[in-house]
Amino acid sequence: MRRAVTLAAAFALAAAGGAAAETWTKFADGPNGTEWSYDADYTYKDRQSGRIVVMQAVSKPSANIGPSGPGKPDGVGYVYAIDCAKKNLITVASYKPSVALEIPANWRDEKPKKASGPENEALVAAVCPHAGHVPVK
Repeated sequence: MRRAVTLAAAFALAAAGGAAAETWTKFADGPNGTEWSYDADYTYKDRQSGRIVVMQAVSKPSANIGPSGPGKPDGVGYVYAIDCAKKNLITVASYKPSVALEIPANWRDEKPKKASGPENEALVAAVCPHAGHVPVK
């Protein structure tokens, strides 16, 4: 139990710190002017699972929406844990203005899914080349 509380606190600190800095890197264009970006300040390697954990946000510049992190009026996105070798991911959490980011302590128990679809494939292609340079937490 103490380990779960420690992990939850670590994720909360990482989310607060990463969301505050917010260095967004655009990695894909979507339909109708939608763009996908990831937060380089939030990205890290999870020590326990070996996965790259990354915050992704959706934006639409023509409508002055994002990219933004949790707690922002235009913040909409996800946190993923990526296995770069197997090209699969776990959806750790999601957020939007009406739903705060909450990282479940048991996210590592979730079954990974193939990183399929243009946005997921582009995220893996953008993040994985930097896997050796991100902090380990």
